[in-house]
Amino acid sequence: MTGSSTQGITTVLHPVSDLAKAKAVYAALLGVAPQADSPYYVGFEAEGQHIGLVPDGGPQGMTSPVAYWHVKDIEAKLAEVTAAGATVKEAAHEVGGGRLVATVTDPDGNVLGLIQDR
Repeated sequence: MTGSSTQGITTVLHPVSDLAKAKAVYAALLGVAPQADSPYYVGFEAEGQHIGLVPDGGPQGMTSPVAYWHVKDIEAKLAEVTAAGATVKEAAHEVGGGRLVATVTDPDGNVLGLIQDR
């Protein structure tokens, strides 16, 4: 197999209907306070993992948790996975701090996330 490897999954985003209630549950589960806490996103850092809470699925309309694979070159990885049969759901775009994200669906409709930190 050729192409670039991923750096693994260290980010999982969860759509939530009630951000305050979900924040309390995840804080109890993870044993830490959120590092990012806003009306549109709550993020926790725990044991090398980033767990994010997105109210109402966010602009991407998530309906279930999405695992994000960290990659060095998001455009190259998008080209690789689409050539292999994935479909772009959300094109690469910046979400702040130089971070780029994108999502694709596999042939069965499962959503896979990609993240590139600059």
